Amino acid sequence: MAEGLLKGVFGDEPEEDGQGRLPAASIADSLARSAAGDSKEARLYLKDARRMIQLQIETLHEERQLNLRHLRTRRWRDGLQLAFQLLGVGIAAVVGLTLAIVLRDAFTARSVVVEAFGAPPALAARGLSGTAVAEGFFDRLAILQAATRSSAAKRNLSNAWTGDIKVEVPETGVSIGELAGMLKKRFGHDQHIGGDLVQTETGGLDLTVRGDRILPKTFVGAAGDLAKLETQAAEYVFSEAEPGLYTSYLDNAGRPAEAIAFAKAAYTAAPVQDRPYILNAWANALGNVGAPPQEALALYRSALKLKPDFWVGYNNVMNSTWGLGHEEEAWRAGEAMRKAAGGRPGKAAEYNYQNWDTLTWNLLPWRVATAANSEANGGIGTSTSANGVALADVDMRLHDPAAADLSLQTARGDASDASIPAITHFVRGRIAADEGDAARALEEMEAFAVGFTNPIVSNNYPGYNCWIAPVEEAAGHPEKADAVLKAAGSFVDCYRFRGDILDHRGDWKAAQAAYARAVALAPDMPAGFYSWGLALARHGDLAGAEAKLAAAHQRGPHWADPLKASGDLLARQGRWKDALAKYDEAVTWAPAWAELRQARAAAAKRVGA
Repeated sequence: MAEGLLKGVFGDEPEEDGQGRLPAASIADSLARSAAGDSKEARLYLKDARRMIQLQIETLHEERQLNLRHLRTRRWRDGLQLAFQLLGVGIAAVVGLTLAIVLRDAFTARSVVVEAFGAPPALAARGLSGTAVAEGFFDRLAILQAATRSSAAKRNLSNAWTGDIKVEVPETGVSIGELAGMLKKRFGHDQHIGGDLVQTETGGLDLTVRGDRILPKTFVGAAGDLAKLETQAAEYVFSEAEPGLYTSYLDNAGRPAEAIAFAKAAYTAAPVQDRPYILNAWANALGNVGAPPQEALALYRSALKLKPDFWVGYNNVMNSTWGLGHEEEAWRAGEAMRKAAGGRPGKAAEYNYQNWDTLTWNLLPWRVATAANSEANGGIGTSTSANGVALADVDMRLHDPAAADLSLQTARGDASDASIPAITHFVRGRIAADEGDAARALEEMEAFAVGFTNPIVSNNYPGYNCWIAPVEEAAGHPEKADAVLKAAGSFVDCYRFRGDILDHRGDWKAAQAAYARAVALAPDMPAGFYSWGLALARHGDLAGAEAKLAAAHQRGPHWADPLKASGDLLARQGRWKDALAKYDEAVTWAPAWAELRQARAAAAKRVGA
């Protein structure tokens, strides 16, 4: 009967949803069809049906809330799982990168590793433990290396007893530091240095050092001589581990004769890669003891044969040929270097063009490269003489006396570097001459003349003594000016200054012959053309002056002086717009030149710019 009633109320029996529930849509449709029926049974059943629908709605709502909570939990769990996976990948990447770095360092290791020295308990009780002795030795070795001015790569120094890196390699229990140490011992090229300190029966000290590829050597001293013994031992180890750098160290320390003797003894036994540096330092030392430049030049060229990309060697070949009075040949050596380096900028460091830049008056690039070399090397640089006074020299060539004075005041170096006081006098003499103080200029330049007699100065600054002659002439000492030029030798500056002096004395014909000799000596350099152009302008030959100044600019395009002189010529002819263009170009290369800026301002006012 119930089945019949259902069929009467709902028509055909509705399908369930698979969970014993009647779909709400089906019930609603059935109710609509039975709306015309009004039996008691129908009303009761409708009431139950409504209740069933309400229960289903509540159940569906609860299920929705449960599903939402489940989805949120699942999303959080998935995110956490992803985070752990990413963390694992990151840790693996860090460990992998660390291991790769350790492996690379192991295969490329070329350090000097100082290990703890042996020392008896009696000395350890006095604070002379093996670790303390090794630390003192290490400090001496580091000081020696830091004091060495050289372009050669300096090896790392490390202490074997310092703390380890506390990162564990997974599942091994071996720290990264221990692993690195094992790999370096197996595949690297480190030199391990150790030794012993013992007290003799007489109370003295014996310090013995030994190491990889270094024969043991003992240094003997009194009870209070430990620092001295550590220095001696450090020099011995430095000489054995880095013969090229040690040769430079001796020369830098004012011991060029020792440098020469060491180089001769060490060259044959030295590693092939060290030999160019030994030859280079040997040649530098020869120059500093006053040996003929040809001897140093031969060694520099031998170094280049061993190492064709030895850019410092090219620079030193330039310096030696310049010192011989062959400035055109020095210029050609610079051109050969630029070609070998693949142009400029190229493979060669800009600092290694310093001699070429000096000869061609390529001043701003010279200064930038020299300043960078100083900053990278303790404020001193890698040259055989300190860079501070060299910077002052180029500042003065750039007509910036304030910068030159600051460079002199902040110059760093050591007492054995004779170039520092000598070039200080030279630059101060130039400043005084520009200011019109003839008496002070003479005093400074004559002091420079005394310093120039030292081969360390004359070897590194060839031809600079030519600049003394104009100051002697201006001070009313023509005979001294002539003597300076006669003794100075064959340099472009000497010939052009002779031309200026002869012109000042009224011998225009002889002056022109001197300018011609300057140009003939170095036809690819600008200075001779520049001085000749100024002289022609003084004599009213504006066309001739313009041609010579143009030739100077062609050979020294970054030199402001020929550009300013050309602007002055144009201004004399009333060609103010053209003069302004020359002045603008000149300011690019000598931005602090006060006289140039004044001339530019006057030209700009004329053209209304």
